[in-house]
Amino acid sequence: MAYEKIVAVYDKTGKAKDAARALESSGFPNSDISVLSRESLTDAEVHEAGLWRRLFGRNVGDHESSVYGRTIESGGAVLTLRTPDSEVPRAMKILDVHNPVDSSDRTTSLGVVPAAAARSAVTPPAATPRTAAREEVLRLAEEQLDVGKRQVETGKARIRRFVTERPVETHVTLHEEHAEMMRRAVTDPSPARDVDWSDKTIEIVETAEQAVVSKTAHVAEEVIIRKEGSDHVETVRDTVRRQQVDLERLPNNVKKAA
Repeated sequence: MAYEKIVAVYDKTGKAKDAARALESSGFPNSDISVLSRESLTDAEVHEAGLWRRLFGRNVGDHESSVYGRTIESGGAVLTLRTPDSEVPRAMKILDVHNPVDSSDRTTSLGVVPAAAARSAVTPPAATPRTAAREEVLRLAEEQLDVGKRQVETGKARIRRFVTERPVETHVTLHEEHAEMMRRAVTDPSPARDVDWSDKTIEIVETAEQAVVSKTAHVAEEVIIRKEGSDHVETVRDTVRRQQVDLERLPNNVKKAA
């Protein structure tokens, strides 16, 4: 398996560290990631003539070495990643998100800058990057689809309690007491004694039961009101743009002298 070393130049150390953390969280081993800055290099090492060739290979030119040194002197950092060549496109996308510097973005005080994320081959050596003086950089952008979520109101549910009436009936036995008068013949032939010849009135209270209606309330049932959630998978379809590049060789229209 062939491996390549990706070199990305950042004008701020914080950007390089953020890019390193993003690489690590995406599955790239921490042991294959290195951030070179003023925190990790001494002044002597920064100005060491063979430092960058020792780190990145013999094909690193003086121009690139100067750019790396000036970047670190100004507070920037150089990030390196050793990765299989099949992982290079994915790593480059992650590094580009954190805005590596480009030759058109740097101030002249730092000199001309090489490609934003120049690759130098580790295996085989012949794949090392060409010097910035011989290459033109055409950056290609690609959109990614990011789907978020937001909560919207889809409707309302109204629960109303109200009273209805229905006719009911029941049977009850009512008792009544009324006065009745009956005559009974006396067959005793003995003469009556001590007859009370005075007028006399007897009153008897007649009674009757009447139905007395009262109502009692009790809880017949409970209605539980709650919101129940559910999840569903929805397919979001859209289009994303990607810049591509092709090479067209143009014919030479210069006529040769006769």
